[in-house]
Amino acid sequence: SNAKILAVTACPTGIAHTFMAADALKEKAKELGVEIKVETNGSSGIKHKLTAQEIEDAPAIIVAADKQVEMERFKGKRVLQVPVTAGIRRPQELIEKAMNQDAPIY
Repeated sequence: SNAKILAVTACPTGIAHTFMAADALKEKAKELGVEIKVETNGSSGIKHKLTAQEIEDAPAIIVAADKQVEMERFKGKRVLQVPVTAGIRRPQELIEKAMNQDAPIY
């Protein structure tokens, strides 16, 4: 499928985990041949913000975050909510679940 998986990574303290999780997800997606866009929500603000159209088209969204991110925009979508470290440690599992839409509807 040519659907794009979306992810948001966020961490309240500094930026390291935010970007480590984003990189891990992007690397694993590339390995699996899956298109992904990752919005990073670090202390320096939001980068690569997900658009309404991308959200509408996505099979599922991975939210790997240890702080509040804007969730209302994902209403009615399948959303995997996990700690930011899960994005770093278990990117393949998260991407596969997202691809299979194995996530609750927000």
